[in-house]
Amino acid sequence: MHQQTIHFLFTTSNSSFTSSSFHPKSRFHSPHYDFASLSSPRNAHFPIFSLNATLSLPLILPRTSEVPTISPPIRPVPHQPNLRRSQFREKMLYLESIGLDFLSLINHNPPIVSASLSDIKSTVDYMTSLGFTAIEFRRIAGMCPEIITSRVSDIVPVFTFLLREVCVNGSDLKRVIHRRPRLLACSVKQRLRPTLYFLQSIGISEVNKHTYLLSTSVEEKLIPRIEYFENIGFSHRDAVSMFRRFPQLFNYSVEGNFEPKFNYFVVEMGRDLKELKEFPHYFSFSLENRIKPRHQCCVDKGVCFPLPVLLKMSEAQFRDRVEVLFSSIG
Repeated sequence: MHQQTIHFLFTTSNSSFTSSSFHPKSRFHSPHYDFASLSSPRNAHFPIFSLNATLSLPLILPRTSEVPTISPPIRPVPHQPNLRRSQFREKMLYLESIGLDFLSLINHNPPIVSASLSDIKSTVDYMTSLGFTAIEFRRIAGMCPEIITSRVSDIVPVFTFLLREVCVNGSDLKRVIHRRPRLLACSVKQRLRPTLYFLQSIGISEVNKHTYLLSTSVEEKLIPRIEYFENIGFSHRDAVSMFRRFPQLFNYSVEGNFEPKFNYFVVEMGRDLKELKEFPHYFSFSLENRIKPRHQCCVDKGVCFPLPVLLKMSEAQFRDRVEVLFSSIG
C-alpha cells in the first residue's frame, strides 16, 4: 500500500525545555491563536521532544479483516403428520391403559384430541393422590369427560372452594364429587361462587348438604324454576319457601316434571295449592308409578289421605291403611 510521507524538522537554539515554555493554560488560554507571533521562526516556541521527528500519515485506511460467519448446524425437523399420529397413538394407549375408552371420550369431549398428554397424566396423578381409585376415576370421567382435559391448576381451586367457602368436610369430598363430578369442570368465579351466593340469598344456609346444585346456572336454571311456581299461582315468597324447604326442586325439569304433575294435581286430584306449598316433595314422586295409582285407589275406595300420607308410605302400608279406613267407613 502506497503512503505519502511528510517530514517535519524542528530546530531550536535552546537545548533545554522548561515548564514555562509549554503550559496547557498558555496554549489553550484562548481559542484564537496569535498568528503574528508565529511569523518569524525565532518567535515560535515549540516543545522539542526530539531533534528529528518523523510523522507518517497514511492516505488510505487499511481494510478491517472480515470474520467469517459460522451458521449453526441445521437439525432435521420431524415430519409433522407423523409426529401428530405418534402423539395421538401414545395418548390413546395411555387412556386405554387406565380403563378409558378413547373413542367414546372423543365423542363426548372432542378437545381431548388436542389435549397435552402430560396435562392428562398430571390430572390423573392428582386425582389419585386425593384418594380416588382407578375405578372411581373412570366413573367420574364417564359422567364428566371434561375432567380429562382439565388442568390441575383448574381443579385445585374447586377443591379449595368446596372446603373453605362451602364448608364441606374433608372426609366428604369424595362423596361430593361422586354425586356431582361436573363440579370439577366448573369455574369457581363464573359458576360455583355465584350459585353459592344465590342459594344463600334465598335462605338455604347449609349448602354443603346440597353441593350438587352448585354446578347449575342461576340465570338459566334456578331463577326460571322459581318463576314457574309464581306463574301457576304462588306468591314469590311462597315459591321461594318451597325451594328453601325442598332444594331438590331445582333439579327437576319444568316440562318433564312440574307441568304434568301439577296438571294432574289440579285437574284430576282437585287439591288445593296450599298442600303443595306445605309438601313440595310431591314433585319427587313418580307420576305413573306412585301418584296416579294411589290416587285412583283412594277414589275407588272412597277414601282420602293428606298428600304426605298418600305418597310417603310404602306400598304395603298404604294398602293396609286404605283397607282400615275403608272398613271404618263401611
